[in-house]
Parts: sequence; structure tokens; C-alpha cells
Amino acid sequence: MTQERFDIYDDQQQWLGTELRSEVHAKGYWHRSFHCWIVRDDHDQRMVLFQRRREIKDTFPGCYDITAAGHLSAGEQLEDASRELEEELGVHVPFEALTYLMTAKQQLQGEVRGVPFMDREISSVYGLCLNQPLEAYTLQASEVDSLYEVPLHDLLALFRGEMDSIQASGVNAQQTPLPDSVNQVNQAHKRECSSPIPERQDRFIQASEFVPHGTEYYISVLEALYHVPKG
Repeated sequence: MTQERFDIYDDQQQWLGTELRSEVHAKGYWHRSFHCWIVRDDHDQRMVLFQRRREIKDTFPGCYDITAAGHLSAGEQLEDASRELEEELGVHVPFEALTYLMTAKQQLQGEVRGVPFMDREISSVYGLCLNQPLEAYTLQASEVDSLYEVPLHDLLALFRGEMDSIQASGVNAQQTPLPDSVNQVNQAHKRECSSPIPERQDRFIQASEFVPHGTEYYISVLEALYHVPKG
């Protein structure tokens, strides 16, 4: 598989050229990324969605993270990077439907399977209000392990240190909808086998289980999500 190339920048955000993804993370070059947080309105409260990263990821495997996010490949613009919504979640919306929230400059580092990395990103952060249940999303199994939601005020309280953990409800990638023809076969098989239909899973989550974007990042983004227009 051909490895991605990213545009890289200096500390003043001046373009330097392009480099392979592995080299960008190994040498800590600045590069650009796209973040999109999805919320939905449930009666009198706003819910926020976030994903759990696959264990095979090269940075922060198994951590909870932004609803959908991705790096900008070399030559891409933000309008192109919004493809992450379609790839990771099966969401088809025009870029103009997104609400700009902020730009974050972050330096994250760690080690995965014995390989150190430094992820230095200039991230454009957007919000989207999409009033559909978790079961309506089509998760990209190669990238997303599962998708969760919690009341927005609970997640904000978690990062403010007002709660030690929060209870989230989620679905695994393999539980997302299948094409109608496959569903018909599966439904017939379920009737024959009398096997239960997969249900949502609930779990308690702590702030330390999220990608360490920083408390300031999370609080600023979550507060801004209250102002994303209703879907």
C-alpha cells in the first residue's frame, strides 16, 4: 500500500514541502488536520458523539477521540478533508453545512508498539448537528472500533474535573447497518436461529482514556458545540 504524503510546515506555518506519513510522525514535522465533532438534540439536551480508535492505529490506539478526524494529504484543502465524515461514519454532508469552531495547534507524543512518535498538528475544528441515532452510522471498521454518545454537559463536566467518569452508550463497528439484501438474509437467519439482535453497550469512561489533546482543547470545543445550529 502506498503511504500517504503530507504537506509539512515550520513553526511559523510556512510550507516546507511534503513528506511521508511515517517520517512526519517520526521527525515531528508540523502538518494539517481536520476535526469534526457531531452532536444531536435529544428532547431538552444535546448529545455529543465520539469514537474509539482501532487498536491497530499508529498513534493512540484504543483511545477515545473526536467523532471524525483525519490528516490533510499533500495538496488537499479543508473542503477535501471533510471526506473523513463519509469514510469513517458514512455521513454525506456538504462542507458548507459544517460550523467552524476553532483552530488548534497541538504537539502530542507517545510510543506505539515500541516506535516513538511526535504528532505536531495544526487542526481546523468543526461542528455538525446531525439528528440521527448511532445505529444509522456506517462505521469504517478499519479505522473506527466503536461510536459512543453522552450528554454534552456530562463530557464537559468530565474535562472540567467535576466528574471522575461518565456513562456512555455505544455501538461497535460490526453492528452498523448492512445493505438491504444482506439484512434480509441475516433477518431470516436470525429467525431460524432465534439469536438475539446486538444491542448497544454501555460503559464508564474516564478523561484519561481520551487522546490527550489537552484539557483546554476539550473544554473550548465542547463549550462551542452548544452554539452549533440545530440540524
